[in-house]
Amino acid sequence: MSQAILREIIDYAHRADPYPLYEELRKTPVSHEGDGPYVISTYYEIQSLLHDPRISSDARNLKRTGDDPLGQGAEEETALPPSFLRLDPPDHDRLRRMTNRPFGPPHSPHKVHDMLGELDGIVTGLIDRIAATGSFGHVDLVDQFAYPFPVSVICRLLGVPPEDEPRFHVWAEAIAASLDPDPDADPSERGKNSADARMELGMYLAGLIEERRRNPGDDMLSQLANADGPDGSMTTMEALSTSALLLIAGHETTVNLITNGMLTLLRHPDVLARLREDPALSVPIVEELLRFEPPVQLIPHRTTLADIEVAGVSIPKGASLWLILASGNRDPKRFPDPDRFDPDREDIQHLGLGSGIHSCFGAPLARQEAQLALSELARRLENPRLLQDPPPYRQNAVLRGPRHLPIACDGVRP
Repeated sequence: MSQAILREIIDYAHRADPYPLYEELRKTPVSHEGDGPYVISTYYEIQSLLHDPRISSDARNLKRTGDDPLGQGAEEETALPPSFLRLDPPDHDRLRRMTNRPFGPPHSPHKVHDMLGELDGIVTGLIDRIAATGSFGHVDLVDQFAYPFPVSVICRLLGVPPEDEPRFHVWAEAIAASLDPDPDADPSERGKNSADARMELGMYLAGLIEERRRNPGDDMLSQLANADGPDGSMTTMEALSTSALLLIAGHETTVNLITNGMLTLLRHPDVLARLREDPALSVPIVEELLRFEPPVQLIPHRTTLADIEVAGVSIPKGASLWLILASGNRDPKRFPDPDRFDPDREDIQHLGLGSGIHSCFGAPLARQEAQLALSELARRLENPRLLQDPPPYRQNAVLRGPRHLPIACDGVRP
């Protein structure tokens, strides 16, 4: 695979329509040239590798080539230890189990469901704020809705005091900017802003963790800071890296899921009309969106722990793998008529939330956020319509979604 094709993958992954490129990639399920990564683009091969114990998420197992084609190296530098997203068993399993105890089954089976009322309140407040502006001729659904919603949710989940939520919005925006490079911006200034935001976030969380150890509450951060179960307890640094993961990874993916979802619905007004009349339709709509327009386009930096063979190609130990999830989701060998958005599709075993031991930790919450957001936007916005199609997209090759989604509507229903 030439460096030109590699650059094309990076450039097109965040554009309005990367899917013709992915169709070309699938003609060669495993692409590779020189010392570049092995790019996997077909559904069954990606699915198999996501469950293969010979594939590592720990960057320390990668044979470095000195090239960082995604430009992520500097932005990921941090004093925190790797989150469990970037670890292998047994360290991954221990930290993920400990994080899951206050978040989901079997220890907290109703956690996400019990947040529904709180989520509904945040969504209602954001839409009410749009109504209060009276500026129905131009509404940016990213800045005014999809961006602030997940930050507020994660703050409530962690137990951040309401008066500190605005600070989290500022930090999240600065960190997101580092993941979404602006070609017209000064990269050194952007890097400094991101580093400053990460440092301030880390210091704030460290203080909050210590305060929760002295005065625990019923929030997730208190439970992480004071956990002492079969897996022991988290160190302060482990609690910090886990909290930062929940904020950054959970926020950016949910923003893109909601924004991609509204864009797709506005392009399919018949489905939008059905959702307005039947909010329960949001469940299959979100599943089809995770296949059709996944917020995570590709998983880079997986590494082989042994020599393996994929689709007849021998891949050596220590090689870098890029798994193109969005391409696998449009593989016609797995999904009939894959380029058609069809919420009535009966078999949607998509890759939009990953699979295997590293499947999206926050998937239940992300699904509930997107279902509620899309159903309420469909119900309350009167005659919504796109002002720009395609809208401007973020520059991030991994996390794909519009940077802005300008729409107009005739009003907002109560």
